[in-house]
Amino acid sequence: MSRVLASIYDRWMRPAEAACLVEWRAELVRGLTGEVLEVGAGTGAMLTHYPLTISRLVLVEPDRHMRRRLEAKCRRMVLPTFEVSDATIDRLPLSDASLDAVVSALVLCSVPSEHTALAEIFRVLRPGGRLFFLEHVAADRLSSRFAWQRRLEPAWRFCSGNCHLTRDTEHAIGAAGFQVDHIRRESMRKSVPWIRASIRGSARKPVS
Repeated sequence: MSRVLASIYDRWMRPAEAACLVEWRAELVRGLTGEVLEVGAGTGAMLTHYPLTISRLVLVEPDRHMRRRLEAKCRRMVLPTFEVSDATIDRLPLSDASLDAVVSALVLCSVPSEHTALAEIFRVLRPGGRLFFLEHVAADRLSSRFAWQRRLEPAWRFCSGNCHLTRDTEHAIGAAGFQVDHIRRESMRKSVPWIRASIRGSARKPVS
């Protein structure tokens, strides 16, 4: 399934990218500086949006089919000093408190454990470092859309690389120890209805 998903991912996401995601991705990382990690970099949808003010960019993607496309895209671009890693998000090959920012874009839905993933992100960030996130999440729990998300989730996870439909990522970020700076909730236009509920924003690792 991972080979099939990698081959169709960019084409399948194209309507949503044109409708809103290109704008949201650019807004998410505008003005970033310093040493940055992107977790679950996929096929490289974020690459064109990173500013050259970044001094180091680490791109983590454990799926070999996605990573092959990511590496090909990297070779065609002018990027700051970058490296591509096959590490998983639950065991990042980075020292404690070594990064200024972490970017997570449509990733936390598919990790085995949000708790473990966010703990690792928290660990590698310096005090005051920030997590920039763009994630699809559970709809309002009293809505019919949430009921459909619950029904569809088992089959959807099988077909889409363990993508969960009912995760409360906003709560998970706070529970991991982050202080949310700002957050926006909006419908991811032109995506399939059961992944339209989304959040995006930034959260900070406390200084003390």
